[in-house]
Parts: sequence; structure tokens; C-alpha cells
Amino acid sequence: MSDGALHTATAVSSETCLWRPDAPVRLENGQTLDRVEVAYRTWGRLASDGGNAVLVCHALTGSADADVWWGGLFGPGRALDPARDFIVCSNVLAGCYGTTGPNHPHPEDGEPWGSRFPLVTIRDMVGLQARLLDHLGVHRLSLVLGPSLGGMQVLEWAASFPDRVAAIAPIGVSGRHSAWCIAISESQRRAIYLDPAWLDGRYPLDRPPRHGLAVARMMAMCSYRSWENFEARFSRRKQDWDEQFAVTSYLNYQGQKLYRRFDANTYVRLTQAMDSHDLARDRGDYESVLRGIRIPALVVSVDSDVLYPPREQEELARLLPAAHYEMLHTPAGHDGFLIETDALDRMLQRFRAP
Repeated sequence: MSDGALHTATAVSSETCLWRPDAPVRLENGQTLDRVEVAYRTWGRLASDGGNAVLVCHALTGSADADVWWGGLFGPGRALDPARDFIVCSNVLAGCYGTTGPNHPHPEDGEPWGSRFPLVTIRDMVGLQARLLDHLGVHRLSLVLGPSLGGMQVLEWAASFPDRVAAIAPIGVSGRHSAWCIAISESQRRAIYLDPAWLDGRYPLDRPPRHGLAVARMMAMCSYRSWENFEARFSRRKQDWDEQFAVTSYLNYQGQKLYRRFDANTYVRLTQAMDSHDLARDRGDYESVLRGIRIPALVVSVDSDVLYPPREQEELARLLPAAHYEMLHTPAGHDGFLIETDALDRMLQRFRAP
């Protein structure tokens, strides 16, 4: 299947599809990946003039199933309407939901890549997405949107392929990863590295470092939510049956839930990719790079976000020449973009209105 060949998914696909580029994928660090696979889904039909394509970019532990994790934005009369839009969402490079990543077989020995999987960047992810869209016959996007890690991809699309993008909507994200975020990511990775099952990332798939990944997720949840959210939901309440604090039980549950569905090496590589995020890297002065992005942009903050605080989106909105700024009000914290979807949908609909 060639990069330029069309596929029936250009019309509609209700299931996850796999696409294999016919040429190796060259990474920013100079390494190449052969026999890459990309898992993706589409909704709706591509218009004859190709003007109705929308790209949705997922967050850290997300997948191509955007209608599942962002279902509040999908449907008739919603911001993402398959009757109007041709919507595409793909699992990112280094992911664990179908796209080539650490749990895929290494070409030399057939064993999982594990920690041998190369470092990737947001630009690598976006470059592969661009090739996927070429394959689907999408040469211009009416909108690219996404939150958190997805928002990094959105901004990178605007910087790398400005002629292919009509509008962007980066949500709960910054133009470059802060020291605060890098510190949180490194602390989570350290929890994985210290798991006895880690063994330099070459663990058997039936015995992954579950405890380390669970602890990493527990730490992450503390930054995804807010003081107000935890206080309102849990306070100092204890469970009747074991006298454990309710918030402790919640964090344990979230940790166990993630290690059952996610790969530890993927978590490491994706958080490292997020740390590499800097729109100005090898492009010049940061402010000048942002001022050079003249694509209409909806920049959305979550007012209770402690991971990517509103000051970072305010900076984006100030520097991007064609930006419109909106604030999502919720005590839920960073994850508010997954919870307050009705309010976010209204923002996106206003932005997309003719």
C-alpha cells in the first residue's frame, strides 16, 4: 500500500484501520524505522473539494478512538459532526494502541522493542500524521485540535505545515514544556525505572513493571486534577470497610486501571517526547516563531489547571497573531477538557462558525 494510495477509509471507517508507509520513517535524531504501522480511525466522508477534513490529536494515554474519550464533541450539531466533517484521529508514533511503538517487534530479533525503541519527538509524530493524511487524500485541514500532548501536535502542525492548516485549537497546553512539567514527568519515569520488573525496559510482556507504572499514574492524577476537585470529592473521608482514605483508594484504582491497558515503555517514550516539545527548537527566537504563525487559533485554558496553568495559554494567545482566547471554568483541573465537554463544544462551535 503506497503512501499516496487512497483507501476506502477515506470515505468512512467505523473501526480502527492500519496503514503501513511504503518507505522508512526518518526521525529527527537521524534514526529510521522500517515497517511502521499507524492505527487510525475516520468519521464522515471527505468532500470532493477536500475542504472538510479535521484532525483530532489525542493526549498522553489516549488512542485513535476520539469518539470514546471525547464523545461529547461528536455528533449532529456538535463541533465534530460526521455529517459535515471528515474527521481523522491516529494513535501517535511510540503509542501502544496499534501504531508502532515499544511493544511492537524489533526487526532484528522479533522481540518487543521495549526500551530499545528510539526517542521520538512531537515533530516526528506530526510528520508521520502528515504522511497518513497524504495517503487518505487529505491535503488541507480545516481544523486541527487536541488537548495536552494533543495540543503540542496541534501547535507543531501550525509550525511545520502552515500551508496545510486553516485553523487550530490547542487546549490546555504550552508552546514549550516548562521546567515544572519536565520535573513531574521525570519523577513519574523514575517510579517506573525503580520497579524491580523494569530490568532496563526489557521486561516480559506477561510480567510488566505494573507497580512503577501505577505509581507514575497516581502521581500524574495529582497534577491532572486540582485541590478543589479532590477536596470536594474526597475531603478526609474514609472507606467504611477498610478505613482507607477515599482519595487513596481512588489513586490506587487509577494506577491499576492504567497498567491494565497501557505499556510502561510507551509511557516513558511519550513523556520524553512531551519534554522535547519546544516550537522554537532549531527555528529561532521563541516569540518570533509564535508571531510567525498566522493561522486562526482558538486557545483554551482550564482555569484550575496546575499542570499547564492559564498563564501559558495566555502567552500563546498574546503571541499568536490570529488567536482567540477562551477560559474553561471547572474545578476539575487539567482533565477538565475531558469532563466539561458541553462548554468546550460551544467554544469550538463559535470558533468554527462562518
